[in-house]
Amino acid sequence: MPPDHNAPLLELRDVTAGYGDRPVLDKLSLSIARGKVTALVGPMGGGKTTTLRVMGGQLRVWAGQALFDGQDLASMDQKQLYAARRRMGALFQMAALFADMTVFENVAFPLREHTELSEPLIHDIVLMKLNAVGLRCARDLMPSELSGGMARRVATARAVVLDPELVMYDEPFSGLDPISLNIAARLVRDLNDAMGLTSILVSHELTQTLAVADEVIVLDQGKLAFQGSIDQARASSDPLVYQYMHEQPDGPVRFHYPAVDLGQDFGIA
Repeated sequence: MPPDHNAPLLELRDVTAGYGDRPVLDKLSLSIARGKVTALVGPMGGGKTTTLRVMGGQLRVWAGQALFDGQDLASMDQKQLYAARRRMGALFQMAALFADMTVFENVAFPLREHTELSEPLIHDIVLMKLNAVGLRCARDLMPSELSGGMARRVATARAVVLDPELVMYDEPFSGLDPISLNIAARLVRDLNDAMGLTSILVSHELTQTLAVADEVIVLDQGKLAFQGSIDQARASSDPLVYQYMHEQPDGPVRFHYPAVDLGQDFGIA
C-alpha cells in the first residue's frame, strides 16, 4: 500500500529499552512528522542517543513498539531491517569517518556496500553530494587533514548519499567554532528541504538547533517531557521544560548531585 503522508514516519509507543539490566527509556511515546526537522533535546542522560538507536533498529525494545513507516522494527527479520535502514541515514557523534579512507572513499562506501551501481555513476553521485556540502574539491583529502567542521560536512554527505527518507543527526554541532556551527545548522535545514527529508536533530546547542527546527521534543530521564512547536516549548510552564528552554542554571535539573547534608559530610553538628 502507498504510504500515508499524513501519518508519522517514526513513532514510539510506550517504549521501554536500555542496556543490560539498566532501563533508559521508560514507556516513551512520541512521533516524528514527515518532511520536518525535529529537535530532540533535553538534559544529559535523558535518553536521546538511546532513542536514536531504537529508531534505527540498533537497540531492540524491551516493551512497546518502534514503528518506522507503520512497520514494527522489532518484528522485522534481518533482511527487512536492512531494507528499512537503507531508507535511513545517520551522522554519528564526532563524524566517525574511516581514518584510512579519503573523503571520496568515505562517501562512496555506502554506495559500494548497498548498491550495484557502476563506478562512473558512483563517482558522479559522490561528487554531487560533496558539492552539496561545499566540499567537492576536498575529495582527495584524508580525514586527518580536515577541520572538525569539514569532517561533519563529509559525514553529512555520507549520511545522505543513498538518498534516504530519514536522517538522524547525533550531536552534529559539538566542538565547532561559531562559523562552522552555523554552516552545519543551515546545512541540516537546506538538505531537509531540498531533498524532501525527515530529520531528527539531537543537540545541546539550543540556539542554532531551534533556529532550524520545526518541532521540538524534550526528554527527561527516559520520559517525554514535551512535544510541540518551538513557541509552545518556550511558553511552557512545566518547570523542567522552562529551565531547559530558557537555559536556567538551577531548577528541576540541579547543580549538586543528590547527597547527604553538607554538615554531616564534614562532621559538623
